[in-house]
Amino acid sequence: MTTPLESLVACGTKLWLDSIDPDLVTENRKFGATGATSNPIIISDILKTGRFDDAISELVASGLSDAEIAWELTDRLVRRAQDVFASVWESSRGNDGYVSFELDPLLEAVDCPLSLEEKIERYVELGKHYAKGHTNRMIKVPATPAGLGALEELAANGVTLNVTLLFSRRQYLAARDAVWRGAQRRKTLDGFKSVYSIFVSRIDVYTKKHVPSLSPAAQGLVGIVNAQRLWDENRQFWADKNLPLAQEFIFASTGTKDPAEAPDKYVAALAGADIQTNPPATNAAIQGMTGKTFTRKVDQLPPPAVLREIDEKVDFVKLEQVLMEEGLAKFADPFQALLKLIATKR
Repeated sequence: MTTPLESLVACGTKLWLDSIDPDLVTENRKFGATGATSNPIIISDILKTGRFDDAISELVASGLSDAEIAWELTDRLVRRAQDVFASVWESSRGNDGYVSFELDPLLEAVDCPLSLEEKIERYVELGKHYAKGHTNRMIKVPATPAGLGALEELAANGVTLNVTLLFSRRQYLAARDAVWRGAQRRKTLDGFKSVYSIFVSRIDVYTKKHVPSLSPAAQGLVGIVNAQRLWDENRQFWADKNLPLAQEFIFASTGTKDPAEAPDKYVAALAGADIQTNPPATNAAIQGMTGKTFTRKVDQLPPPAVLREIDEKVDFVKLEQVLMEEGLAKFADPFQALLKLIATKR
């Protein structure tokens, strides 16, 4: 019998895991996952289990600082996940099987002393360094002024990119156009691959708090509609470029934040195309939904009246500003917490 997640993959979605925990990667690979992504929270959760205390002790003994240990272990864990998905990358000829490596979140900390130009240079330097020698590794760069400023140069240098922390069309267009400019500076487009991670559920958390006037028919659908529209725009943009590899959307933040909502709310609404990076808990809950079968829904928008209401009531300029402020706090703070964790274990 087909499992729920197998039906999700069968209807056209690439299932990636929002974790690089070795045990969860192995489990979700059996569910049909073909890629994964990492961030400091994920690394912290793995290290909290104590499974890598021996590795930390070894690195401490070798004289590495807390930050150096954090990056060394991140690199090792990402490599380990890459090994699991390497066969997918090979069989898909580079269209799938990637693991995302997030660059230094402290570049976006409020107390970062670097200028915008210096941050851009640092993103380019780190991206080239951590991409070197890897085939199925994506370098994750946030859609901040500095991150966006680094994309063209990174793409021109052959770095496979995952642009993250996307909430708005403005950010998406800036990211996509920068990546495409850089790609066109390459000698060949044969290995050119990019993905754009649109955050979904966080938008609905925002509208419930900041746009309470939305009707019940529209409240809770803004994140989905935003993702559907941008996915379609992305699909149309690349359609005539005749590229060997797909330039895809990642539907991120697909776990529900409201316990009253079905765990597959976002997974079901965006099923049928591109990539979903689902939290392990979301995948586990979905696999427990006996008899659940997913069908293509990503191109099925709500009724016109709901779309008009969303367009009239939701200020996406303000939405982007608020969610980026929150997102950057969630971006930088966890890395500080990771450093504290390593210091404690030291």
